[in-house]
Parts: sequence; structure tokens; C-alpha cells
Amino acid sequence: MCDENNGLNRRLSEVLTDCKKEKENLKIDLEIWTDALEALSEIEDAFKKDGKFKLRGKTVLDIGTDCVKPLYIALKFKPNKIIGINEDLSVYSFEADLKQKSKLFAQTEIGLYTCSFFDNETLERIKKKENMSKKRFDFVLVSKTLHHLRGGKCVAKERDEKHKCRKDERCCINGFEEQVIFERLLELGERVIIYECFDPTAEDDDKVRGRGGYFIIDEWKRILGRLSKKYEVKFVRPKNFQLHSEDLEKDVPILRQVDCICFYVEEQTKRM
Repeated sequence: MCDENNGLNRRLSEVLTDCKKEKENLKIDLEIWTDALEALSEIEDAFKKDGKFKLRGKTVLDIGTDCVKPLYIALKFKPNKIIGINEDLSVYSFEADLKQKSKLFAQTEIGLYTCSFFDNETLERIKKKENMSKKRFDFVLVSKTLHHLRGGKCVAKERDEKHKCRKDERCCINGFEEQVIFERLLELGERVIIYECFDPTAEDDDKVRGRGGYFIIDEWKRILGRLSKKYEVKFVRPKNFQLHSEDLEKDVPILRQVDCICFYVEEQTKRM
């Protein structure tokens, strides 16, 4: 009898553990959906052209996709096609269902793929599979992913003279090569929309690649300064304004007012 009770208790304990895990997974999924909705409300103005949303018939590439924003964008703005890429889509348990069932009620074609931004060959195959007629997407969305595109040499010594790089690089900070990254982004899309956390003290829980976490203020000054000299840079959050390199010292402090910032980058010829 004692053995039976022990066995029953073990099974009940296992069931309870499984229920707790399932509850936690559902909570995480819900947070992904609600976070994506909140983010889109802060990003959407970056899709405006001449003051109006003009996404019908357009194409969107979502780099570092959470799988959810493409659906929200499809339902609200009805672009022709959205392709989302992420280095690891397995973390989104609903990805396959979302891609299939979205066909029942969304006019937009949604394609979700496991693919790195740096894997040009695979991305070209995806574009061919998706019958992309144009060389570039109309919009490229980089939502809370720009800092993941770190890959330059370690810059930790610039912040701490005593820093010594270790073989495992755990104490290192990868630099961000904005000229290389944005040249590639603008090869992929006519307008590149950046939505990024602006809190260098926060933990980067979803770090996939590139050590160093969120950008610090000095990195933002360098990134925005170089971008504004070469491209058109326009902010939509925390407020709408055109960024000019000569006004950088005046404009950057404004960004501290929020936890996330949103701006877009285009070739300078777009000003005409």
C-alpha cells in the first residue's frame, strides 16, 4: 500500500510539474503576442510615406522576427508579402500554426524562415522561393534586433583599460560595424525601420549572437552620427524629427526620455 501511495504521489508530482511548465510556456507566448502588439503601435508611423500608410502591394522583410508582428501588420495594413527571418524559430511554438492558419483570414502572404541576416545565400534562396520580383523589399523591419548584429572586434578595452580578452570571449564586448550593417540593410530594402531598446543597463535576455548587449549612449552617438552624414534618418519615437549630424548633440538627449526608440533610414535621394 505504501509503495502504491508513493507511486501515485510521484505521478501526481510529475503531472503538477508538467502543468507548471505548460502554464509558464503559455505565459511566455501571451507576452510575445502582447509585446508585439505594443511594439507595432510604436513602430507603425515609420511605415508612412507622405503622411499616409502605403503598404498595399508592398513587401516587408522582418529581420529577427517574433512571428507575431508579421500577422498584425498583415491584418492592419495588407501588404502583398511579408517574409520573416530569425536565427532560431524553434523558440516560437506557434510559428507553424500561425503561418498556415493566417492563410484563412489574411490577404497577405506570410513566409517565416530560420535564416541568419548574415547568410546571404540562404536569404537569396528564400527570396527566389517567395517569387520576389523586385531586387529589394519596400520595407525592412529590424525590431529589437539591431544589437544582435554585433560582430566587430572586441571593444571592451575602450571601456576598461584592464580588460583582457579570454578565449571563451565571455567578458568581451563585440563592436558594431554600422557602415557594413546598414549598407547591407539598404541593399535589402528601400526603407530600413529600426526599433530598439534604449536602456544599456537592462539585461539582454534574448541574446542570440554578438556579445555586448544593448547599445550604450556613446555607441548611439557614433551610429547615428555616421548614418546622418550618409543617409536620411528620421525618428518617429520618442517624437517625429529629421536627424541632422550637426544637431546630434542636441537631439540625442531627447532619446533618453523613453525605453525604446524608433527611426528609419533611407538613401538620401529619397529626399527629392
